[in-house]
Amino acid sequence: MPRVKKPTKVKEPIRLRMKPLSDGSKSLYLDIYRDGKRTYEYLKMYIIPETDNNARKRNQATMDAANAIKSKCIIELTNGEAGSENREKVFLLDWMNTYKENQAKRGKKDGNQIAVTIRILKDYAGERMTMDRIDKAFCQDYLDYLMTEYRPKGKRVSNFTLHTYYRILNGALNAAVRAEIIKVNPFTKINNSDKIRLPESKRSYMTIEEVRALIATPMNNEVVKSAYLFSCFCGLRMSDIVGLKWKDVFVYRRQYRLAVSMQKTKEPIYLPLSPEALKWMPERGDKTADDHVFDLPSPSMMNILIKPWVKAAGIDKRFTFHTARHTFATMMLTLGADLYTTSKLLGHADVKMTQVYAKIINQKKDDAVNLVNGLFD
Repeated sequence: MPRVKKPTKVKEPIRLRMKPLSDGSKSLYLDIYRDGKRTYEYLKMYIIPETDNNARKRNQATMDAANAIKSKCIIELTNGEAGSENREKVFLLDWMNTYKENQAKRGKKDGNQIAVTIRILKDYAGERMTMDRIDKAFCQDYLDYLMTEYRPKGKRVSNFTLHTYYRILNGALNAAVRAEIIKVNPFTKINNSDKIRLPESKRSYMTIEEVRALIATPMNNEVVKSAYLFSCFCGLRMSDIVGLKWKDVFVYRRQYRLAVSMQKTKEPIYLPLSPEALKWMPERGDKTADDHVFDLPSPSMMNILIKPWVKAAGIDKRFTFHTARHTFATMMLTLGADLYTTSKLLGHADVKMTQVYAKIINQKKDDAVNLVNGLFD
């Protein structure tokens, strides 16, 4: 009897894998093998220990989402390879308009800024510039054009605005790389010192003494007060606290934690809650898993309510609900938490985003040392 040949197993170019973490959870990532090279893409999605049925359901939902991403990437990879040789040249302005439409579909509100950038690019490079001709020199000259020649209505534009026009083109080129229209974003080849820098913003924050004063001061809306102080001790943004539901709260290793998808970045964050933060979380009572933890008014109303509260506490500084997040960051660093850990608690994708708080702490050290000036003259 002839031997039946087993069918050859087709290897997937992308595989979903897990990396064990020190806290017992597992980080999901894609193992991508293409053209003899292996790369990894971490999904920022995590499998948590299955201590109960809710954890199992959450893990199943996470795996379903990760596999959907994997399938989409395989399709995009296959289609890209099949059509790469016959791909028509794409005009820069056409791609910028496509990028503008895609940003709008994602709910981004930078359409007007992209439209201005398109007009700038039209003046700078004309209408026939194609994506394949964009290189390091083009990008460097674009930056030089913004800084030396771009003068709408004959007036010089602030660095903050110029940085926006640089950031938009940079974002569009990153999107073009993901869409395989270009192989690399040329801005990555330019030194940071040669790019348009964003002026450092001054972050308003509460000192530990000021937080104590806020705690001791009554407020007309105690729920808003609790939500603000909760943010001071966990670092969540206002939008994340407004959207926080009881199903996002769980206990692992005898510590309360949050598992939320941040409203701003859509990235998941797993956040341990300190006893100090728990003091300001309301009792659950008979609320269901889908009920909100805090019953809050609109964000604008919250900012209105906290201003007289802050004034009554004797605090005289620029103040919004977001100040609580800045307060958490500076408080963690002041009390000795390292920069990397603080960045993870804040949900920052890059530790560089957290470094602005480290500069605040360094300034506080300088101010403290200078307190002795003149005492012994």
